Amino acid sequence: MSMKNYLFYLLITVFSGISCAQEDTEIKNPKNINYSYEIVVPDVDIPWGLSFISENEFLYTEKSGQIFKYNKGEISEIKGLPDIYVRGQGGLLDIAIHPNYKENKVIFFTASSPLGEEKGGNTALWKAQLKNNNLENLKLLYKGEENSTKGQHFGSRIIFDKMNNVYFTIGDRGNRDKNPQDLNRDGGKVYRLTENGKIPETNPFFNKNVSKKAIYSYGHRNPQGMTRNPITGDIWIHEHGPKGGDEINIVKPGKNYGWPKITYGVNYSGTIITDQTEAPDMEQPIYYWIPSIAPSGMSFSTSDVYPNWKNNLFVGSLIFEYLERIVLDGSKVVERIKVLDKIGRVRNVVESPNGFLYIGVDGKGIIKILPN
Repeated sequence: MSMKNYLFYLLITVFSGISCAQEDTEIKNPKNINYSYEIVVPDVDIPWGLSFISENEFLYTEKSGQIFKYNKGEISEIKGLPDIYVRGQGGLLDIAIHPNYKENKVIFFTASSPLGEEKGGNTALWKAQLKNNNLENLKLLYKGEENSTKGQHFGSRIIFDKMNNVYFTIGDRGNRDKNPQDLNRDGGKVYRLTENGKIPETNPFFNKNVSKKAIYSYGHRNPQGMTRNPITGDIWIHEHGPKGGDEINIVKPGKNYGWPKITYGVNYSGTIITDQTEAPDMEQPIYYWIPSIAPSGMSFSTSDVYPNWKNNLFVGSLIFEYLERIVLDGSKVVERIKVLDKIGRVRNVVESPNGFLYIGVDGKGIIKILPN
């Protein structure tokens, strides 16, 4: 990195203009370790998605293209998946059970799909019923158009709102100059559909002259964490920045989150993407990381299972191999603490129905965090 670019990198760290100054939230090691862990499912290569059916039963995905069900120590493979385009960061991604799963047995999952006339693939969302370890009534709800053979930035996480609308993310697919800022192109977006795959008439661009009316927000880079704030109900996401500039954002309908017009990061080579960190009509992150932690997975702790962790935000770090506990004052980050430092590449973090936190760690498996 040249001296000029290095000085710019430092300047955007200190003079960012957002409410969370980087120097005030340096990552800390815990003073007292009041937790341990157990490996519930060992030896999972890349445990991308995880969703609980009950306290002792959950579904998880292996990025290479498999869904498994864990039930009180027994593991079963789920059959009936569509064709999946496995390349680079693409493959079988997130999974989520319907809020009324006990009645309808419906699940949703995202994966990179080869469907379409172009070579390569793009992120897609499916719905199916799970019966006797088989996917039945499989339905494609949405697929990003314009396949690409690039292996990066597929997204993708899934959550629901109180109306059972389903939200999911697609990364910019490595085409930052075209996809994130164009409402007529897929990629670099958060999308919203009804549980049946229709586009809600209340979507922000439903009555606009744009072709991608499922878009809920845009200007994203590669969101691989999404959750709902238990206090406000707002949708929170995090997304990978380039070199520096991973972000936490609160998703608002119709808003532009700026990528790549504004960013707190630089190219991996150290060259400048833009000297703009803010612009009119573009949202600021509530927090950004420099250096990047490569965030993946995101969940709030909502129970009293762990002392002093209630309403803290948890994010996995792929690069630094820890789970990050983020203490908040409203939407302001006031403290960052390492959990399970050097545990491995933390791919996902999910809260179980009885309040325990589970993480997926590449090569290690599904891990349950235990309070001492």
